[in-house]
Amino acid sequence: MPKFRVPYPPEFRRQMVELVRSGRTPEDLSREFEPTAQSIWNWVRQAERDGGTRKDGGVTSRELEELSKLRRENHRLRQERDILAKAGGLVRAGKDPQRVFEFMSAHQAEFPIATMARVLGVSVSGYYAWRSRPASAHDTADAALLRRIRTVHAASHGTYGAPRVHAELQAEGTAVARKRVARLMRGAGLRGVSRRRFPTTTQREPSHRPANDLVGRDFRVAGPNRLWVADITYVPTAAGFLFLAVVLDAWSRRIVGWAMATDLRTRLVLDALDMAVTTRKPADVVHHSDQGSQYTSVAFGLRCKEAGVRPSTGSVGDAYDNAMAEAFFATLECELLDRRSFRSQAEARMAVFAFIEGFYNPTRRHSALGYLSPIEYEARAMAEND
Repeated sequence: MPKFRVPYPPEFRRQMVELVRSGRTPEDLSREFEPTAQSIWNWVRQAERDGGTRKDGGVTSRELEELSKLRRENHRLRQERDILAKAGGLVRAGKDPQRVFEFMSAHQAEFPIATMARVLGVSVSGYYAWRSRPASAHDTADAALLRRIRTVHAASHGTYGAPRVHAELQAEGTAVARKRVARLMRGAGLRGVSRRRFPTTTQREPSHRPANDLVGRDFRVAGPNRLWVADITYVPTAAGFLFLAVVLDAWSRRIVGWAMATDLRTRLVLDALDMAVTTRKPADVVHHSDQGSQYTSVAFGLRCKEAGVRPSTGSVGDAYDNAMAEAFFATLECELLDRRSFRSQAEARMAVFAFIEGFYNPTRRHSALGYLSPIEYEARAMAEND
């Protein structure tokens, strides 16, 4: 471990410079005094810059001091910005110091207590007085609940907000109000991720004749394998785009077919359809998509006819006609793609596979399914029908 050394005082450095100017060499002075010869040379050069006799592009002591002040100020401003960003509405909630103190306690490893107290409008003494008081039964229960909330939030890869965390706790048998979960997550700086509209890859082929729209924006179905929705998107990587095609059951929101490729040929959607047909074995399912050239191709139409699948396409350029598939892609974007970058297409393949089959289908709670996962929703429905 390097030895900590107290900086030499300015008067000492000035004296060393004067001794060099009187004819002593830094090497000679370093043998007599503690500083190294290099340190003494640096002091001499700095003194020459300050006096204007050295023009080597270096900064003067006054400029160094100003730079140091600016760095300290920037560091302070960054800390204040980060505290305010994580604290959310706690500044406006200054009349409730309990919540502010809880936030400070949860983030004391990231920010100085004094800085948080100043930014959030409470006193340091008040915080330590709060810390020294014995925890009430309510505080103890909140602390235990927050530990479980952190575990649930981490298990969702940091994607769950308060509604899904609350649903997970309820599924475990923990009776707790959603507002309490939201309060504890807000105080601990835990947030879910919000969804944005995903970019489209639709390329219509004028010579292809699209199928009729059999859905009319009504995605309500009473059971599985009655309506599938499908779409294509891209996954950016450092080695180029990876294209993903999915088939989603509108009843359970489960991804029942998917395929990935490095191009947008029709084979991509055929592979996704084949997977869905093989695993679900539908009797009379509608397959709804946009009017992308892959879905209006002759090869895709023949495969649908062979499998007993009824193709359907929405209108051109209208996201609402295939909103359910686009909603899945928006979820994929904000919960995976926005939070990771991929060096290769192989790395992206593994990540997308893990997201669909390891998280989205079996685990991720869906608000439209009563906060059940797609697989759990299907299993519960089947159990009720037995």
